Formats: sequence, C-alpha cells, structure tokens
Amino acid sequence: METYLRNRGDRMPDRTTPMGLEPGDDGNFDDETNQLNYGNNDEDFSHTITQQQQQQQQHPKTRWLMLTLTCTVMTASYYSFDIPSALHQQLQDYMPQSSNFERNFNLLYTVYSIPNVVLPLFGGNFVDRFGAPQCLFSFASLVCCGSVLLSIGVSSKTWEVMYLGRFVFGLGAESLCVAQSTITSDWFEGNDLAFAMGIGLAVSRLGSIFNNIISPKVANSRGGIQTAFWIGPILTFSSLFAAALIICVDRRSVKRLKRRDGGVASTLTEALLEEDAPTRYETNSESDEVRLTDFRKFGMLFWLLTISCFVVYGCVLPFNNVAAGILLERNYYKPAPSSCHLLHPDQCTSGYLQNGTNPSLSDSTGTICSIAPFQAPLLPSSVNFTSSASGKSGDWENEAYVYPNLTTHDVKCNDPFWNSACTSDYCTKESDSTERAGKIMSIPYLISAVSSPPLGLLVDRIGRRALISSLASGLLFFVHLTMAVSHSSPVLPLVGQGIAYSCYAAVIWPSVPLTVDKKFTGTAFGVITSVQNIGLALFPLMIASIYKASGNTYIPNVEFFFMSCAGLGVLIGLLLNRLDRRYGGKLNGITITSDDESREDAGFANAEDEYFSPLLHPG
Repeated sequence: METYLRNRGDRMPDRTTPMGLEPGDDGNFDDETNQLNYGNNDEDFSHTITQQQQQQQQHPKTRWLMLTLTCTVMTASYYSFDIPSALHQQLQDYMPQSSNFERNFNLLYTVYSIPNVVLPLFGGNFVDRFGAPQCLFSFASLVCCGSVLLSIGVSSKTWEVMYLGRFVFGLGAESLCVAQSTITSDWFEGNDLAFAMGIGLAVSRLGSIFNNIISPKVANSRGGIQTAFWIGPILTFSSLFAAALIICVDRRSVKRLKRRDGGVASTLTEALLEEDAPTRYETNSESDEVRLTDFRKFGMLFWLLTISCFVVYGCVLPFNNVAAGILLERNYYKPAPSSCHLLHPDQCTSGYLQNGTNPSLSDSTGTICSIAPFQAPLLPSSVNFTSSASGKSGDWENEAYVYPNLTTHDVKCNDPFWNSACTSDYCTKESDSTERAGKIMSIPYLISAVSSPPLGLLVDRIGRRALISSLASGLLFFVHLTMAVSHSSPVLPLVGQGIAYSCYAAVIWPSVPLTVDKKFTGTAFGVITSVQNIGLALFPLMIASIYKASGNTYIPNVEFFFMSCAGLGVLIGLLLNRLDRRYGGKLNGITITSDDESREDAGFANAEDEYFSPLLHPG
C-alpha cells in the first residue's frame, strides 16, 4: 500500500509554482496525465504562492495537525488491511472445515488486488479533479465499508461476503494513499516535505505492527476472532472523523486567506481542473497529448524495472500474507514428536472431559516423552463424544464429535469443546504460539518504518539504484533459502527481509521517472503499479496451490517459490545494471538537484525537469 506514497508527485514541488503542481516546458496542460505545465504564466500565480508560504509560516501548527490527521486515516487503513494475515491460524480454526482453506484465505488478497490492476491508471485523476481532502473522505468511506463487509462475512462465516468486503476495501485503500500524499505535498514543501512524507509512511506502517500484536491477543481472548475483526471497522469509522476534519481545516484555511487578501487566493488542495482553467493554461496540441497506449513507447529499461517489481514484490508482500502460518509450522508450533504416544490414545488430553491424566510416553523407553516448548502437544488418535457427555456441552458448537482418525486440522480451538473440554493444553499452546508469531512477523514492517527515510536520503546521495535493487533481491534469496532449509530462529532472516524490502522500495519507485520521458511519468507509474498488482493477485493463488500439493505444508516448497522470485529478481537486476550502463548510467547515477551550478551530461533531464523523490529527498 505504500507504493502510492512513493508514486504521488514524482518531482518535488518547485518553489516558483503552486504547491502540488509541476513545472514543465511548453505551457501546456494535458488532461489525461494530470500533468500541468507552465509557459509565461508564472506571474499569474506569484501572489498565490506567497499566500501559501505565508500561511505555512504563520500557522505551522495547522499543517502538523493536517499531517497527524492524515496519519490517523492511514494507520487505520493499514491496521485493517493486515488483520487476516495476523489471524491466519485463528481463521482456519474458526471457518467451516474445508480442504480448500488455504485457497479461500489467499483469495482475500487476490480480490483486494484485482481492482488495483486498473485503478492505478486513473486513481490520481480523481484526486486532481475533485480535490484531495474530498477524495480522502470518499476513499476512507470505501475502506470503512469494505472493512464492515469483511467483518460481517467473518461473523456469518461466509467467504463470499468476505471477498466482497476485501474488493470494496481495495477500491479505496490504494487511492487513499494518493489523496494522503497529495495533501501532505500541499501543506509541506522543501525539506519539510521529505520529512513529513517519511513520517507519514513510518506512522502508517505502525498500523500493521499494532495489528500483528493486538489482533492475535484479542482473537485468543474471550472476545474471539469476531471481535478482532470488528476492531477494523471501528478504527476505519473513527478515521472518517479525521478525514472530515481535514476538509474543515482546509476550507477554513482557504477562507482565512480570502478574507486577508481580498478574495485573491486559491484552495491549497482544490481540484486542478477549474472552470477557468482554459484562461490559465493552453491545451496541448494533439501531437503532444499523452495517451494510455503510449506505454508501447517505453524502452527496455522501463520494462526490466517493471518485471523486477513484479517478481521481487512477489516474495515480499505475499510472504507477509502467510507469514503467521509459516512461522508456526517452522518455529513456534512444530508437530508433536513422532516417537511419542499418549498413554490412552482414544481419550482427551486435558480439560474437564479428562478424568485423571493422559501423559505422553516415549515409544522406545516408555518414560515421559519430552516435548519442546515450541512443539505442539500430542492429540488423541480418535475421539467420540456427544453433547450428553457433559453438563457444559451447551457451549459446544456441535452436537457430536466423532473423529476416528483425528488430525490437527480437525481441532478448532475457538470451539469450547476443544479449548476447554478435551484438548485445552493443545489450544492454550497454540494461542501462545500465534501471539508470538504475530510479534516476530512485525519485524520487516518495523525495519521498513524506521529505515525508509534515511535509506531514501542515502540513495539520493549515492545513486546506485540498479545495483541496490540487485543486492536487495540477492538478500531476499538468502533469506528465503534460510527459511526453507534451516530450523534456526526466524529473527535474523526476517531482519534481512526488512532490510531488503526497505532498500528495494527505496530505489525501485524513484527509478521509474528516470526510465521514461518526463511527460510519460504518470502513465509509467500507473503501468508498473498495475503490473505489480497483477502479481499480487496471482501469487497468493499460486502459493495456495503449492501448499496443497505439498501435503498442506509451507516448508520447504512455498519458501522455494519465494526463492525463485528473488532469484529472478537478481537476474533481472544484473540485466538492468548492464542496460543502464548502455544508457549512460541513469539509474546508478546520483540525483542532481537544480541547485547544482554544473551538470554532467549523463542522460538526465534539464534542471527544470529534474527528478526529486518527494518522500525521501531532503530538499
């Protein structure tokens, strides 16, 4: 979701142009690409610019209030988005038993990505036409509605309603990032813009971290999984008040400017296409129009970058979707020792249905079997109980529990029969393990939140974008190799995952404008984001198929899949570096600012066309 935080406004707003607008060469405005270019009309806006700068100077607290409000909206969205991934095991216990659970679960992420195959091509247009504050509220409303539908689906145990909720959520969530970064760009400039957008990305990612910690605890408590999911609608509904307040603050600021300057002011984040636009801008000639079909003019450098984004993100975001399941299987809830058996295999292990004890014994010695802290307790080989077996059976979900060959997939720890009556030791340990896994799977997001701004600053200073993308892919390869073939602690590999993810994201999106003509930048961002979402829609289904074909296990084959994606990323990165040298080192060169008095002819644009990273550039 942070893609748009990096995409929006690929150049730093120039101090000689209205905030949020971008200077060009020929004084033309192109409707399809949302690019606004100026000729000799700078004097038309000089007064407006002064007003905006004066407002920022006179009301510094207001813009930080705006940043706080936008961060509130985004944090709620990120929290809600990641709820399913944090509750993977709990969902499996809760939903009706099915051999297709993994496919059904991964479809939650596929249907989210489907609308975003198309929306990136047009999403920014809505913000530019109708204004960022208004669009922020609209997109936040879609996120809230999607979160509500998802929670209703969970409460009714209906996958179809859950899919509808995720689809509606996807309609709003990605475009919400566009509106948020636009508002930030309008209220900040220069050094403060880079700092503010860095804060925005970091604080938003805290939503995912909080979710990974809080959701398992809530789901494992008396509130249950339904309560854990309904926290999402509560947060997103609360964020609507923040979005509404953003509109009020923005309008109040505009009115203040108009009263002070006799009505000569412009809305900080008003839609760019005003009724009097023809009097301000000349329209592009037909030959200069930018069309969606212009992607056919993009060169090999751009397409290699796009393929790299497709495969590398395939081993980052889809991994997080199933990280809880992988960590449980690999480290925190391993299968019980095969060399052990229960003293009474057909009796419950613990709970009020077990009279006395039913210890685990070693097959070879007959002594008490040692079960490691991260191993699951043994389950009965079979159970046969009806509701008449206990006076407390009114809490059970079923009338009868007849399993001649009990497996781990039969045990539903949200059911009081299993968590209180028959296998309470198994379910208690599962709850502890899911909470531990949730904390560990937050490591990559925590590293990303902390390191993104300084990494972006470093990349702006040293360049080496193609080289860093190759190294990040290589690190991801070794991360997933380690996860696949070893049983060591996952902490170090996940630290590597976070570093690689942060480094890759810091270079991939700022590289896009360097591979296409300036007037195609918006189209290029739309195309690469659409292709990325094609992968994010397909990869979860591929993972589910691999999981099922591997006997319902993640290790090692799912990790081998992630390895292959990272390996392809390395190969593409090598080709990218080779091709970049042929094109003059645009990607590996250093970003040169317009303040430099001299510039080397290395294939960069002119000073007025210089690329800036608005999220990470210090100004």
